[in-house]
Amino acid sequence: MANTASYTEPVTAQRRWRILGYCGVIVVALNFITPVAGIHIIPLSFVLKNRLHLSASALATFTLWVGVPAYFSFAFGIVRDFWSPFGRGDRGYFMLFGAFSALLFATFAFLPVSEVSLFIVALLSTISFLFLWSGWNGLSATIGQQHAMPGQMSALWNFAGTSAITTSIFLSGVFSGTLESLSTQGAVRVLFLVVAAIMAIIAALGFWKPRAVYDGLRRGGAESDFLADMKRLARHWPIYPALTIWLLWNFSPGTQTVLQYYMTNALHGTDAQWGAYNAIFFAAAIPAFALFGFLSSRFSLQILLWVGAVLGTSQMLPLLFIHSASGVLIAAVPIGLSGGLATAAYMDLLIRSCPKGLEGSMMMLSWSMYAMVTNFGNLWGTYLYEYHGGFVACVIATTLVYALVLPVVLLVPKRLIADADAGVV
Repeated sequence: MANTASYTEPVTAQRRWRILGYCGVIVVALNFITPVAGIHIIPLSFVLKNRLHLSASALATFTLWVGVPAYFSFAFGIVRDFWSPFGRGDRGYFMLFGAFSALLFATFAFLPVSEVSLFIVALLSTISFLFLWSGWNGLSATIGQQHAMPGQMSALWNFAGTSAITTSIFLSGVFSGTLESLSTQGAVRVLFLVVAAIMAIIAALGFWKPRAVYDGLRRGGAESDFLADMKRLARHWPIYPALTIWLLWNFSPGTQTVLQYYMTNALHGTDAQWGAYNAIFFAAAIPAFALFGFLSSRFSLQILLWVGAVLGTSQMLPLLFIHSASGVLIAAVPIGLSGGLATAAYMDLLIRSCPKGLEGSMMMLSWSMYAMVTNFGNLWGTYLYEYHGGFVACVIATTLVYALVLPVVLLVPKRLIADADAGVV
């Protein structure tokens, strides 16, 4: 394994800002083309719906199968920890899979459009993105641990990522409307060429090696013993409370389909209002992420973790007292703020919990859990909503699940959360 002696090394204020700037560029670029909410997702869904005439169930099935690789995110993290493309570490992942994705989209831009061809490009691009994502996860966790700035990395990750996703969702709607005037082949060609250009930019980022980021940065490599390291990961106690908190936080039966149906059916809200709720929710979380970044170097994670857990537990309760769609839009502000603080604290904990040299494995394991638990939580929520108490039951269930985070916080090793991020030196 990589040498772990004196692993934590606080850095100067100037270097810290350079690190955050570099990482911010990567986060924004990746979130612009994420398979979940990238700039191409809404236009692609409308091509499938309006041009290829897929039914709602067929489109849902298409999305379900394309998303299957995300359930195995852990495997991509393991690859990241034991393979260094071109000997360039995480930059090698940006080079290789950024270029592969760019070539993939550029090629399919000139092939006949069909459901099969779109499925192939979507599936392959999801797999490629997971390699890119594992490179970023491993890099960010390594930087956060080595330079004693996990809270600031969490804040940057969430702030820049959420800002990029919010912008991407808005632009993708505009983009989709613009493509309506083109033929099916023409619309897909323009869409895929735009995505190919963004992927090419990510590949180019792999050649960028700022000294402030990479000088002295240690990373596990091929010399590691795979079986020994997997045992070390399994025996590393701090990952268990961190992953349990992450699981409970994302198992939210009342926040997805249930809230959409309640708002549009029971409260007679419009589709536009549902979209506005999501936009307000994400936008409200952004200042919470910035606030966490400020607080993370001034207060211990132990304090911030308790504050986030308490605020997160009560996140959905305001909806019990609201009986109009416009009221839900107002509630989106405190819901987003409280959720932002909790999310940033929990991600900080994930970064701190990573075993040295296995940052990719640990962080991608958290995304495997995220992909599975959000879907199962959503499914269970719809069951409660339809058969066992409606929306009120879903809000109560969500609150109770979030409340289970509180006792799990007690299981987190105190040494892990006793300190704030290192101050500037």
